Amino acid sequence: MPKINTTVSKKDGLIIYMDTLAKVARGCFKRLGLAKVSGLFFVGKGAKINHKSHIYCGKNVKFEADSEIHGLSTHGLHFGDNVTIGRFTSIRPSSYYGVGNIGYGLEMGDNSSIGPYGFVGCSGHIKIGKNVMIGPRVSLFAENHNFKDTSESIKSQGVNNKGITIEYDCWIGSGVIILDGVTIGHGSVIGGGALIARDVPANSVVYDKRERVIRER
Repeated sequence: MPKINTTVSKKDGLIIYMDTLAKVARGCFKRLGLAKVSGLFFVGKGAKINHKSHIYCGKNVKFEADSEIHGLSTHGLHFGDNVTIGRFTSIRPSSYYGVGNIGYGLEMGDNSSIGPYGFVGCSGHIKIGKNVMIGPRVSLFAENHNFKDTSESIKSQGVNNKGITIEYDCWIGSGVIILDGVTIGHGSVIGGGALIARDVPANSVVYDKRERVIRER
């Protein structure tokens, strides 16, 4: 069980422990059918976990309340030790109904976390290193629609995937959008609201200055 800060009052500490115990109890039931769970598993109220046989968890993995973990993928979802998925965050490698291509999946290293209201579209390979902090409302899209042929609908032309890599010890601020094909080097900080469409060198600090670009297809 996590250690509570010593400055927390006994009353507040009791509330925290009771809430945590409820998540552990829920995890004891929800862990059934998972491909692997190495230790305690914490599950918040309303969390949805589908296609469990594709999901691998280390120790002390936390799926917070109302998160949605959709496991259907060719390579599975792999969560290291002490990984946290925030409230209302959705991880989706594939369509809910199994139509179209089955997505690749996700790897998250030890001690990494995704804040609330995130979206991880891992139809292409997404790899997140150790000790990565991802803030609230961050979106990762490891997919692009093909649209070169103007005589056909965009939908009919399918998609392509290059994948996304976030190396170890990065901090991704609130509201960041990371697009397919991007690698963010280790030790980097991405400021809130940034749109990341190109690789970021290691140990960089990036603040986005958006420019509106319109071009013909």
